Amino acid sequence: MEKIENEILSKVDEISQQMIASIQDIVKIKSVREESLPDAPFGKGPKQALDAVLALANELGFTTTNVDNYAGFASYGEINDEDYVGIMGHLDVVPEGTGWKHAPYSGYIEDDVIYSRGVLDNKGPILSCLFALYALKQLGIKLKHEVRIIFGCNEETGFADVKYYLSKHKPPKMGFTPDCKYPVVYGERGRAVVKISNKTANLQAFFNLVNTYILNAKNNGERLGIDFTDEEFGLLEVRNYQLLNDNKPAVQFSVSYPASCTPQQIIENIQNAVGCDYCVELIDNYNPVKFEKDCFLVKTLVDTYEKVTGNDGTPVTTTGGTYAKMMPNIVPFGPSFPGQKGIGHQPNEWMTVPDLITNAKIYALSIYQLAK
Repeated sequence: MEKIENEILSKVDEISQQMIASIQDIVKIKSVREESLPDAPFGKGPKQALDAVLALANELGFTTTNVDNYAGFASYGEINDEDYVGIMGHLDVVPEGTGWKHAPYSGYIEDDVIYSRGVLDNKGPILSCLFALYALKQLGIKLKHEVRIIFGCNEETGFADVKYYLSKHKPPKMGFTPDCKYPVVYGERGRAVVKISNKTANLQAFFNLVNTYILNAKNNGERLGIDFTDEEFGLLEVRNYQLLNDNKPAVQFSVSYPASCTPQQIIENIQNAVGCDYCVELIDNYNPVKFEKDCFLVKTLVDTYEKVTGNDGTPVTTTGGTYAKMMPNIVPFGPSFPGQKGIGHQPNEWMTVPDLITNAKIYALSIYQLAK
């Protein structure tokens, strides 16, 4: 490992307690989406979190920009909308729900584990990126490209934040979102929302359809004729079922599909399977995301992950959906390590202090290698 890389890792250790304290402060803010206000498009909580994070970034010496309270960013280097490395995470969180053993917005630490809504998804990781960049700044490292840590406020409920950001700024030349898993994710499945409604309002026929094609069927869409699969992404998955009463009985669900099929094929095959008494509609869709495994961005993130952890960094795909669906040129990268599942959106959401520090080290080396 280069001397400068060792200096970066040492600097992250040096500032780690400041980072942890800052994460504890920010997760205390309840940033669930609420009613829009004139200066807060996603409600007062997300705006409060954005204000607090931008104030923190200012204290750390970064140039900050508030993008009309839809998002904001901290910048290192001369601002250049034509050429920057972008790291985008989010400050909004899902509702806390029930079943917590500690207050969900307390930043509580027990046995080196922080428990709070948003500590994993996604305040802890995006603040790890901010402090990773701070380590480079503290060392006085000059980078060829501007680096932006972008803080979104609407990832959980619609991606309006990234859409608005892109109406004001160009996308990064490359970057990542710390809102998925390790190793680096080179491909995300597509995600479609499909609605099937009965044209004749025949309730018994609709029940028969739900029983046959949903309740007593595998979740790979086999009976709907959409059991697509490929080697990289695996089997298609159908989930998130909802029964609707939209004048006529209807069922709606999401389809997590591999890159080997299209949403048009999915709709056509379902229509053929259920017949002409039903209307099949594509309500929403995000196309798959796929990068070449040997491109500069993916190879760099593989290298930095392996250097810091000593683990196999072979790139992977995911069934999830992140900002990479909307923000061009970025891949999902961290923060969860292999074996860490079912933590985000759950009671007692957590991240360990050592994992947060390791994330900051991975991100610091990654930013350095991408922007130098």
